[in-house]
Amino acid sequence: MLFRRHDPKPPAPRAAEWIELMLDDGLLRVAVRRHPQAQRLTLRVRAAARDVTLTAPPHVPLAFARDFVHRHREWVRVRLVRLPEKVLFEPGALIPLHGTPHRIVHCPQARGTVWAAPDADGHPALHVAGEAPHLARRVQDYLKREARQALAAAVKHYTGALKVEVGRITLRDTASRWGSCSARGDLSFSWRLIMAPPFVQNYLAAHEVAHRLEMNHGPRFWRLVEQVCPHRREAEAWLRRHGSDLHRYGGE
Repeated sequence: MLFRRHDPKPPAPRAAEWIELMLDDGLLRVAVRRHPQAQRLTLRVRAAARDVTLTAPPHVPLAFARDFVHRHREWVRVRLVRLPEKVLFEPGALIPLHGTPHRIVHCPQARGTVWAAPDADGHPALHVAGEAPHLARRVQDYLKREARQALAAAVKHYTGALKVEVGRITLRDTASRWGSCSARGDLSFSWRLIMAPPFVQNYLAAHEVAHRLEMNHGPRFWRLVEQVCPHRREAEAWLRRHGSDLHRYGGE
């Protein structure tokens, strides 16, 4: 008993840290994320969340991190200004559906929920019935339903092509990835893919279904993807150019 090892208690979780930065339009709170493998301070402006984070090694004093952020105030300001403006789900807003811009038309006297049809001028539109306070929620619910149908159909196609099975399909609003495949075969996708062109939706479905055979991104995995989805590189290029733009639609 005299030589029993006493494992030290795990360190208590560090309290959330913030750095306040005054910009032209008000006070900005920069979240400080401590990462054990970080070698230096790194500022990041996230287009999806429209916020700013500072990744720092655990040992860096908060005062030093605060000085770093303030020295890069202009860098932060410029990148926030360059972010595309938010587009709310409201009457008159133009939002993409399957890559095609649709105008939101409020039809308060109509029955039903949301449907896609040409407007009075023959242009693509999303018609939304019901009272104005419920319009944004109805539009988002419609987009999620459309996303589930489109992605489920694409997954079914590629599971047949690759002769694999998948588990359940869930939709999320993720900022860092468009899709994922768990070890059990459950697939997850961002519902915002419904705003991208169909060839992009199909590529993401093929990508995640291919993980049922290769849970990696090695050469064999990419051969499988390109075998069933020859427009892989075109879809990836579209996501690099326009993917972050999809996060500007909806919200408050």
